[in-house]
Amino acid sequence: MTEEDQQFDPATLPVAPAADPNLPGTLELGAFSVSLAVADLDASRRFYEALGFVVTGGDAEDNWLILKNGESTLGLFHEMFDSNILTFNPGLTARMERHGTFTDVREVAQRLRDAGLTLTSAPEAGSAGAGSIMLVDPDGNAVLIDQFF
Repeated sequence: MTEEDQQFDPATLPVAPAADPNLPGTLELGAFSVSLAVADLDASRRFYEALGFVVTGGDAEDNWLILKNGESTLGLFHEMFDSNILTFNPGLTARMERHGTFTDVREVAQRLRDAGLTLTSAPEAGSAGAGSIMLVDPDGNAVLIDQFF
C-alpha cells in the first residue's frame, strides 16, 4: 500500500452487525487505540514496524500515520498533540468494520455528563454524523472519543 492509497474513507469500510451485547461494559465506545505524540514520525514508524505493525492509513506529509498489528491499533502523530491520548471510535470495530448500529457520540456525551464527568469538548446537541468528545481522566490522561461517521 502506498501512502497515496492510505487516505481513510469510512464509507468504504465493510459493515458488521451491532456490537455483541454479551461483551462486558456498560457504554459502547467502539474500537480502542492509543494515539502517540511522537518526536520523529519516521523513527516511530520504523520502531513499530519492527514490532510487526504495518501502516494502514494516515498521511506522513500531514504528520500522522495509523498502524495495525492484528487487532491492535496505534496512531502516530507528530506535532499534533502535547501528550499521548487514549482513543475510542464509536461505530468502528478493531477489525476496521463499521457497525450497522452503534451508540452515537452525542448519546455517549450525554451519558458521560449524566455520570458527572466533565467534558473538555463535545459535539453540538442536535448535530449528526462525525463528532468527538475530549475529557481527562483522574490521572491527567487525555481521552478522545472520535466518531468518524
